[in-house]
Amino acid sequence: MSDTWIIAEDGAISALVEIGKNYGGKTNVVLVGDAEIKGVDRVIRIPKTPDQPVETLAPAVVASLRPESEDIILAGNTPGSRVLAGAVAAKLGVPIFFGLQTISPGEITVSRYGGITLQTFRINGSVVAVVDGGTETEGDTPILEEGSTAAYDVKVVSVDKSESVKTPLGAARRVVSAGRGFKNAEDLKLLAQFADSIGAEVACSRPLAEGAGWLERDRYVGISGQHISPELYIAVGISGQLQHTAGMSNAATVVVINSDERAPFFKQADYGIVGDLYEVIPALTEAAR
Repeated sequence: MSDTWIIAEDGAISALVEIGKNYGGKTNVVLVGDAEIKGVDRVIRIPKTPDQPVETLAPAVVASLRPESEDIILAGNTPGSRVLAGAVAAKLGVPIFFGLQTISPGEITVSRYGGITLQTFRINGSVVAVVDGGTETEGDTPILEEGSTAAYDVKVVSVDKSESVKTPLGAARRVVSAGRGFKNAEDLKLLAQFADSIGAEVACSRPLAEGAGWLERDRYVGISGQHISPELYIAVGISGQLQHTAGMSNAATVVVINSDERAPFFKQADYGIVGDLYEVIPALTEAAR
């Protein structure tokens, strides 16, 4: 039976572990750093110092991975893990897939064109696949094995760090998202207060991040942005064009708040509120509190 190898730089790999269990065989994790990994068969730890970028440890990851011919290799959809996945694919001479949806022996399905469609490929042998990591793992803690220490000689010499702490959108269970219905950047405080009242993360449509610059680029949801699958997605002042909805189409429950009753997003909504967001959002915040 084929095994699964997971490349990890933190503990938020529950989705990858679940894929591995469904695939069959043992689940092996090559971990860069000191995160705690549970619920897997094996963890090979690669030590990392605070001034080492994750990407510099690609030689160690390559040396620590020992897949058989039919094993699959998974990596989280983060900048560092994507680099490590590319290095492993190049070293092993195997294909790499992004946007993994399902995988089984001999077949893999991935999202294409920003999630607009799905494509299935026949596979013969090992592949590397990149997928959103999920949340922290649960279960028993396996015994750690020490991996390679090979690394490129590169160090971080300075850091410009934001004071705010945000959960990655891909791991958020609840997301409230802002669109061009907001008139000013300052008005996003209303959305932040609402998000705080229901334990949600704040996101946005692309124009607010790349056009207006009101939120960071890692906060926008859409074809070229974040692809998320939260339990609850609340869209506020977003019309619902395909460029945006492709990024959240797998949300379990969708709520749309818009003053335009003809907004396309209402067709995709489980619940809809037609009204002025400047009246609706404060009322919902008060009710939630």
